[in-house]
Amino acid sequence: MPLTKHTINLISQPGVEVRSFTLTRNRVCLSIAHDVATVECTSTVGVDRNLRNLTVGNDEEIHHYDLSETVRIASTAMRIVASLKRDDARIRTGISSKYGMRRTARTGHLPHTATKTVVSLAVQRRQAIVLENIQGIRCLYRKGNGQGRNYRGRMNGWSFGEAQRQLEYKARWIGLPVIRLSRRETGGSSVTCPRCGERLQSDKRLGRKLWCGSCRVVMDRDRVAAVILARRGRVRFARSRPPIMIEAQGGAVEAMKGNPTPTVIPGVDAPKLTRPTKS
Repeated sequence: MPLTKHTINLISQPGVEVRSFTLTRNRVCLSIAHDVATVECTSTVGVDRNLRNLTVGNDEEIHHYDLSETVRIASTAMRIVASLKRDDARIRTGISSKYGMRRTARTGHLPHTATKTVVSLAVQRRQAIVLENIQGIRCLYRKGNGQGRNYRGRMNGWSFGEAQRQLEYKARWIGLPVIRLSRRETGGSSVTCPRCGERLQSDKRLGRKLWCGSCRVVMDRDRVAAVILARRGRVRFARSRPPIMIEAQGGAVEAMKGNPTPTVIPGVDAPKLTRPTKS
């Protein structure tokens, strides 16, 4: 079973150790570990995940990554599967599986490209990545809450955990700290004014934009969320850094703080890095 060129280059890098491997009929699964030095970060950057975009930024700058193509591809696949009229469970299951794998293959590179760019920019600017906790978000869109059937279908098909998974393993692979906020720290991140701290007001005519009654300005809720997450992550980052004391006039004073202990990378799932061969 020949390994792909990407896998060979990956396991040949300095500091990469192959812990174990699993052999199946047509696949080799490698478990590898990577020892890296922690990146010394000076600021934080918030990541706001949405159905159609990925917004990343802080008080200095904001980057917007369009992921609406994934929604279009998913809707097309669902429409094709729903149009099947053959009353045979085996055939319907086979066709559904076929279009499901096709959907995954067509949409996989979109979040991969976005998350790769996010991590690269964060490393260059020495910024720790701050992620929000949005578990249970699908519970907000149930039958009877005013949302249509198609909208609830798109929400149920939204893989919001995939972007987080890719960001975490790519960041930790190169030693970049990742801060995961709790649900309490995440609450109200998209409706809090970054200027005055008041609660933003919504209006159907503004779409995804909100307005502040105190500042009298209209803001994009995705950009607001990224800024607020970066600020809250900076507070957590400052608290988790152990202080380093130095001697100065008048006694010992707190001069600087170091980075928190990074999460150990136990390994990487190798099936995503290998190509199955015909048996």
